[in-house]
Amino acid sequence: MPSPLAALSPLDGRYARTVDALREYFSEQALIRYRLGIELAWLEALAAERAIRELKPFSRATKAAFGRLVEDFSERDAEHIKNIEAETNHDVKAIEYWLKSKLATNREVQRSIEFVHFACTSEDVSNLAYALMVAESRGKVMLPALDQVVAALRELARRHAALPMLSRTHGQAATPTTVVNGAVGNYNAHLMAYPAFDWERFCRRFVERLGLEFNAYTTQIEPHDWLAELLDAYARANSVLLDLDRDAWGYISLGYFTQKLKKGEIGSSTMPHKVNPIDFENSEGNVGVANALLRHLADKLPVSRWQRDLSDSTAQRNVGTALGHTLLAYGACLRGLGKLEADPRRLAADLESNWEVLAEAVQQVMRRHGVPDAYERLKAISRGKRLDRGQLAAFVRKLPIPAAAKKRLLALTPATYTGLAAELARRV
Repeated sequence: MPSPLAALSPLDGRYARTVDALREYFSEQALIRYRLGIELAWLEALAAERAIRELKPFSRATKAAFGRLVEDFSERDAEHIKNIEAETNHDVKAIEYWLKSKLATNREVQRSIEFVHFACTSEDVSNLAYALMVAESRGKVMLPALDQVVAALRELARRHAALPMLSRTHGQAATPTTVVNGAVGNYNAHLMAYPAFDWERFCRRFVERLGLEFNAYTTQIEPHDWLAELLDAYARANSVLLDLDRDAWGYISLGYFTQKLKKGEIGSSTMPHKVNPIDFENSEGNVGVANALLRHLADKLPVSRWQRDLSDSTAQRNVGTALGHTLLAYGACLRGLGKLEADPRRLAADLESNWEVLAEAVQQVMRRHGVPDAYERLKAISRGKRLDRGQLAAFVRKLPIPAAAKKRLLALTPATYTGLAAELARRV
C-alpha cells in the first residue's frame, strides 16, 4: 500500500483520521459490503414468499450465516471480489459470483443457488445500497457531528447572551446588540419608545396574520435560508425536466415519436423536410440559464457578512429572472409534449429487430427451475449479437424445464414482454 504521503486525495492522506468514521459507509469495501447485504436480504425475502414454490424459507442457522457473511466481511473478501471484477468487468456480477461460491457449501442453500440476484439488475442492488449508506451515515456520523457544532453555538450564545457588542451593518458601526442576535432583531428602538409593550408578541401576530411563519432570530435582515431551500428545490425539479427534454428529443430522433405539423411552420431555412424538436431544445436552454441563477442564489443568499451586507440585495433581484426562465422552460416543454404522437409501426419494428432482449426473461425462468449457469448460457448466445425469433425458440425448446414454462416462453415476444408497465402508467 502506498504511504499516506502519496495519497491523491487529502481525505486519505493528511485528513485521514478526521474522516475515518466515513470509511465504514463510503469506502469501496463498504459499498461492496452494503451490496452484499442487499443480495442476501433479497434472497431471504424471496424464500419467505409462499408463492415462490421453488424456494423454501431458510432456517435460523442459515439466516445467521447470512448475517455473518456481512458482519465479518473483510478486506480480503473485498479483494477477492475485486479480482473477480477484473475478469468480468462488472462490479455487481462479481459480488454475485463470490456469494454463490461462499454459499455453495451450505446444503440448504445449494438447491436455491440460482435465486441469488434473481430478477435483479445491478441498479436494483446499487440504489438500495447507496440509500442505506447515506441514511446510516447521516444518523451515525454526519448529524452527530453537526449536532456538536449546534451545541457549541448554543453554549456560546447562552454564555454571552448579555454581553453588549457594537453591530456592524455593511461593516460600519450600527445599533448595539449582544454577542448573539442582530442589530434589529432585539427591538432596541421599539422598547425605548414603548418599554411596556410586548413587541415580540405583536410582531409575531402581525407576521402570522399574513400567512407567514414568524422567525424570532434575525440580524438586520431576515435570514434567506428558506428562500435558498426553495430555489434549490426549483433547480432540482428543473434537472428532472432537463432529463425529460433530452429523452423526448432522443426518442423523436429515433422515430418513436413524431411531431404534429403546424401549417406555415418551417423546420429549416434550407432543408424543407425537417420538423425539428425545437420546443424541447428551447426548454433545455432555458433550464440551463435558470439553474445557473437558481444554484448561485441558493448558495449566495444564506451568506451575509456580520449583521448585514448588501450583496444579497442585488442578487435577490434576479429571483424573478431565474423563475422566468424556469417558466419559459415549463411552457416550451409543454408545447413539445402537446405535439408528440407515438409511431406504433416504428416502435413495433424496433422491437421485432431485437429478440435478444428476451434473454433476460429466459434466464429468469431457467433460474426458477434450477437450470445451472443460466446467465452464462444466455450470455454465450446473445452478448453483442442479434437473435431472431427462430434462434431463441430453438434454444428454449432444448431447455430442461416444464412444458408449461416452455410454452409461455415460446409465446413471448418483445412487444408482450412489458411486465407491469401499463398498470403502473395508469396509476400516474
